[in-house]
Amino acid sequence: MPSRTVSTSAVAGMSMVTAGSMAANAASYLLHLPASRFLGLAGYAEFASLLAAQLVLAVPALALQSVVARDVVRGQNSGELRSLGYRSAAVVAVLALVASPVVAWALQTGVLATVSALVVAPVLVVLATEQGLLQGSARFGTLSIVLAAAGLGKVVPAVVVLAFGGGPGIVLAASAVGTSIVAVGARLATRTTTGPSTSRLSVVEVLAASQVQLALILLSSVDLVLVKALLDDDQAGLYALGAVATKAAFWLPQAVGVVLYPRMANPKQSASALRSALAVVAGIGAVLVVGCAVASPLLPLLVGDAYAPVKGYVWIFALQGACLAVLQSGLLWAIAGNRTRLAAVAWVGLVVEVVLLVTVASTVVQFVTVAASVAAVCAAVMSAVAVGASRP
Repeated sequence: MPSRTVSTSAVAGMSMVTAGSMAANAASYLLHLPASRFLGLAGYAEFASLLAAQLVLAVPALALQSVVARDVVRGQNSGELRSLGYRSAAVVAVLALVASPVVAWALQTGVLATVSALVVAPVLVVLATEQGLLQGSARFGTLSIVLAAAGLGKVVPAVVVLAFGGGPGIVLAASAVGTSIVAVGARLATRTTTGPSTSRLSVVEVLAASQVQLALILLSSVDLVLVKALLDDDQAGLYALGAVATKAAFWLPQAVGVVLYPRMANPKQSASALRSALAVVAGIGAVLVVGCAVASPLLPLLVGDAYAPVKGYVWIFALQGACLAVLQSGLLWAIAGNRTRLAAVAWVGLVVEVVLLVTVASTVVQFVTVAASVAAVCAAVMSAVAVGASRP
């Protein structure tokens, strides 16, 4: 990590946030190991597709954290920001209720499993408010604790239920309960105050940022959703496991964006923060892709011989995630500076990917190749556009 582009304080912040996010991510990915073993290929495919649907509905939470952190940097009062969070959570709760039967029908999943997956979305919005307050005020030590607790709260109850033979619905319900407990704890532990309220914030601001995050999340999840609908259960199960590498490469560098985001929201530091984020995230991604290629022969030992066919190209899944992480850095910079129109890059990529997956791809290898190629092009275009736009 070059000292010229990333300051010592940023390195310290990244270290703390990385520790918390790695604990959360490790817990999340470890959940896939018992889930893949105990649920079987078909049950695991349902479980993984519902987690992808959950992530899409939780997009407002990701957007809200960015909006709250940005407005903390700009001096907004924490009470008004929490009010915005509660109003956003109410909107998401209604969306979750409306979406549940539609998702259950589209993915051909059980009603209990679908509701259990989506009901956690408004809870994540409330939790994101507290995380945004900590992020914007650069309290990265406390933020790292909250991130780790959120991951453990999501996973530990689910693993316990899996151990007792629970199906996808009960497992997801247990995960929702654990996340709710962490959200309450985060609110009690976070006492963040900022300057006087400058204006009354609208949920519309969150929706504007949400469309940016939505494009990114759809781009990172649409292949996992479509593979469940277009391929058989065994192939969908294989793809779901390979996609764990995608998610790991996508989420592992998130500490970089979390720490540098407040600087992206500062006009004087915005350009240098963007360049630093792109460089560091790309470097981490390259290491992860090589690591997956080298370690792939060990995959059957970890998850069983049934998943052996995916080991030869698990590195392509990692490449997809690494490119999406670079794209995310550019989109975070866009949200920080109210440049949400740049999300068009991701939206166009999403349309192209869906068309290619539906018309061209018919195997697991073809699916991931299409997804990784689209992600790479979007990351390259977004990086070029953002760097160009950041120059004085």
